Amino acid sequence: QVQLVESGGGLVQPGGSLRLSCAASGFVFSSYVMSWYRQAPGKERELVAGITSAGSPTNYADSVKGRFSISRDNAKNTVYLQMNNLKPEDTAVYYCHADWNGRVAYWGQGTQVTVSS
Repeated sequence: QVQLVESGGGLVQPGGSLRLSCAASGFVFSSYVMSWYRQAPGKERELVAGITSAGSPTNYADSVKGRFSISRDNAKNTVYLQMNNLKPEDTAVYYCHADWNGRVAYWGQGTQVTVSS
């Protein structure tokens, strides 16, 4: 059974940091491109960051470059998103996504991130 379980979301003040984790099971994690997406209320889901199966290269949305960092640990079947200098506009549900050659894809259930004072 395939599972992507996100954790680490919560409420944080502007300028604060959070680290999201996504634990994967049920598929060969090390073969998949992993990404983080987010969806804010009333907006479309957007790509935040992605990382290849080997861990490099990575790519980021312009809005998070220099503030967010994606990484993965293939031994732990886990992908991370370190988010620094958070802004209110980063408030969204963050989703973990796994993709294999554009043919197979899985989504996590999402974790809420709220940036507010």
